[in-house]
Amino acid sequence: MPMSSVIWYLYEFARKSWAESFAIAKTNAEIVETPERFRDFPQVFPEYCIACGACIAACPAPHAIKLIRSEDNTEEEGRTYPVINNRGCIRCGFCAEVCPTDPKTLTCGENHLIREDFTILPTEKMFVIDDYLCIRCKKCVKACQVEGAIVEEDNKIVIDQSKCIACGDCLDSCPVKGAIKGIYIDHVQEQKDIIKIIVNSLEESIEAKRDDISHLLDDEVYRFDFDIGDLVDRARSILSDDDIILDIFQKITDRLKLRIVTWDDEKCNRCQLCVNECPSGAITYNEEEDVVIRDAEKCLRCSICYQTCPFGVAGYYVARFLLDPLSLDTGVIHVTVKPSQLPIGAD
Repeated sequence: MPMSSVIWYLYEFARKSWAESFAIAKTNAEIVETPERFRDFPQVFPEYCIACGACIAACPAPHAIKLIRSEDNTEEEGRTYPVINNRGCIRCGFCAEVCPTDPKTLTCGENHLIREDFTILPTEKMFVIDDYLCIRCKKCVKACQVEGAIVEEDNKIVIDQSKCIACGDCLDSCPVKGAIKGIYIDHVQEQKDIIKIIVNSLEESIEAKRDDISHLLDDEVYRFDFDIGDLVDRARSILSDDDIILDIFQKITDRLKLRIVTWDDEKCNRCQLCVNECPSGAITYNEEEDVVIRDAEKCLRCSICYQTCPFGVAGYYVARFLLDPLSLDTGVIHVTVKPSQLPIGAD
């Protein structure tokens, strides 16, 4: 290298302006600063946690997140909150997405938040409010730990399913039995099959008592107990979850009011008034055998035949049920049957 070049470089390095620039050199801010879109490991704010467990259920990485509880002290109870294992966390952000608290217990950058109507909290149960039974006391609103999950709209208390975490606090606080219902959203077809078996079995048991209930006066009731052992065995052959099965039995016995239509062929005079009035075609007339036939499978239990028949062929009764004790092993369904107060054609 020529001597002149070396001298030039030495001269340039010795310049004051170069020395000052070197001393205060820094990287461009756009490169150093973390962009908002960057998804970091989740940051936890324990004071906001309500211990719903949604973050754990949503996490796809084994052992990346778990709930812990701090120790109680003389001033306050221990707090439950999630902790993140950075060695297992894949920074997917699902835990922050499903976290229902506001402010969020878990954040990780923008959280790539999605629209509320697409937020699906991992749950097996959905809670709904029966507006007919609700007395608008708003105790459920006060008990709910998630802001906006239970609100009043048009003088009705409703649950926002996109925010509800299915903790059950609303159900525990409700003073009216049946006003808030927990509906299992898994195994829907199996639940339908079990409901059909229970309802049909109860109806058949009442039909078998026809001779006992057909002579009831308007102000009389007929009571008997129905053993559920066989029904439980049949239900378990369809579904192995006893909690769901017991929930089905409880809902049926709490709310079901079964309309029972009995049929006494000996009283029939083949006038066929019921045949023409039946809206479902459940009652037909066989000309060859000269007999009126009722198909129980097609019957809607609408009571039109009962009100139409002038000879009292059709009997119409209302049955209510109670499961006591609330157990699949020792429970018994108490059945109460009473005559309908509807007018009949024979009157």
